[in-house]
Amino acid sequence: MVTVGALERLRETHRRAITGLLASEGPMSRADLARGTGLSRTTISSLVGDLIGTGHIVETADRGRPHKGGSGRPPHLVALSTPHGVVAGVDIGHGHIRVAVADRAGLVLAEESASLDVDTHGTDALDRAARMVRGGLATAGVDRTELLGAGMCVPAPLDRRSARIRTGIMPGWRHLSPADELRRRLDVAVFADNDANLGALAELGGGAARGAADVVYVKLASGLGAGIVLGGRLHRGTSGIAGEIGHVQVGEDGLVCRCGNRGCLETVVAAPRLLALLQPAYDEELSVDSVLELDAADDAGVRRVLDDAGRAVGRALADLCNGLNPEAVVLGGSLGRSASLAAGVRSAIDRYAQPDAAGAVRVVPGELGDRAEVVGAVSLAIARVAVGQGVG
Repeated sequence: MVTVGALERLRETHRRAITGLLASEGPMSRADLARGTGLSRTTISSLVGDLIGTGHIVETADRGRPHKGGSGRPPHLVALSTPHGVVAGVDIGHGHIRVAVADRAGLVLAEESASLDVDTHGTDALDRAARMVRGGLATAGVDRTELLGAGMCVPAPLDRRSARIRTGIMPGWRHLSPADELRRRLDVAVFADNDANLGALAELGGGAARGAADVVYVKLASGLGAGIVLGGRLHRGTSGIAGEIGHVQVGEDGLVCRCGNRGCLETVVAAPRLLALLQPAYDEELSVDSVLELDAADDAGVRRVLDDAGRAVGRALADLCNGLNPEAVVLGGSLGRSASLAAGVRSAIDRYAQPDAAGAVRVVPGELGDRAEVVGAVSLAIARVAVGQGVG
C-alpha cells in the first residue's frame, strides 16, 4: 500500500526533476518537460501548476515552436523564477578551491578556481575562499548586501552534531567548524556538507541522475566517497558519515590509510595510488588527465589498472545495491569519466550483486564533471535560503 507520505516524496522528487531541467536548459514548454523528465503530460501539468503556485517557476511571455514542426499555436514556456538576491557555492577540495556566485534560479554569474594545499592550511583556505566569494560578487556586478547565503562542501565527512570535520584526514582543520568559520568571514548564513553528498545533489538536480529517486553518486579522485540519495533525498546517516565506502576494509594487512586504519578501499583505488602504479611503465610524468587520455586511446596498461580499480569499487557498490536497490550509480570526480573504470564497476556489480538488483541499476558517468560539487553547493544554498524565507 502506497502511503500519502510516499506519494508526496515522489511528487517532490518529480518537482526537483522539473526545476533541475529548467535550471540546466532554460525556459521550456510543458511538452518538452515531459520528454526531458520521462513523466506524463498530465503529471507535468499538475506539477507545473504546483510550482507556479509556490513561486518556484513562472510562465513566460515567450512561446516555443509548434509541436513537431506544425503550424499550430506555439506552446507557452515556463522558466525558473528569479527571486531577489544571490548565493555562493564554495567547493573545498584537497588541492583546490572553486567558488561560484549564482542567482537564485541557479544561473552562475561568476566562477573562479585556485590551487591550494587545503588539507594542512585550513585557515588560509577559508580566507582565500572568502576573498574569492567577494571577488565573484564584484565580477558579477552584485553588491555584497545581495548575498543571501552560501553552500560549502569539504572533502571529508562532517559530524552532524558538532559540524566539524571527522577523522584526521584534514589535519589543518582539526579544531575548525567550516560553516561557522566561513559565516564569520562573509557575514551570511553558510551551509556545509561533504563533497560526495553535494555532487549527488548536483547530478540529481541537473545531471546524470535527473529524475531518479534512488541513486548512489561515487566520487573517485584523490579520495573515494559516495553520496546516497533515497526517495529523492540525501541520506546522511545518524552522525553524517553515510556513504564512506572509501573506508571499507579490503585487506587487513594493506596500506595504512589517512583515516588511520589499514587496507581501506581508498588506498587501492584513489588517483595518487593509481598514478604510482602506472608511472614506472611510462617515460613522461603521468597526471590524471594524461591517464584518461591513454585510457581513451586504448592503452593496454592503463585500461587494465583502471578496470581493476573499477572492479574493486564495484565490489563494494554491489553490497550497497543489494541493500539499497538504487536505479543509478553515477561516477563522478576526476576519474569518473574513465570508460575502463566504469566497465570494471559494471562487471563487479553484475557478478556480486543479486541479479534483480544488478539488473535494475544503471552505471553512468556524471554529466557535470569537476563542477559537480560547486553546483551542488549552489543548490544547497538556494534550497536552504528558500526554506529560511518560507519558499518551499
